Amino acid sequence: MKTDKNQSEAQPSNPLHGVRLIDIVEYLQKKYGWEELGRRINIRCFTHNPSLKSSLTFLRKTPWARTKVEELYLRSIKSDEKNTERQW
Repeated sequence: MKTDKNQSEAQPSNPLHGVRLIDIVEYLQKKYGWEELGRRINIRCFTHNPSLKSSLTFLRKTPWARTKVEELYLRSIKSDEKNTERQW
């Protein structure tokens, strides 16, 4: 049986390691809003009566959509980090 230490060592370079899907969707929804999120990633759970619950349900069952959301999240946090560095 693996311990938490072994699990975290197994993915040291994965930027999404330890980040929950709910945190990703909440971050993107706050940053862009549902309407813009639906424009950036055209999936029904973002464009038709969007909610956190329906989005999580869909993304957990649909690997291609989850990948698109994770990619947007990674691009967004990198952009935020660059903007923060410029302010200093």
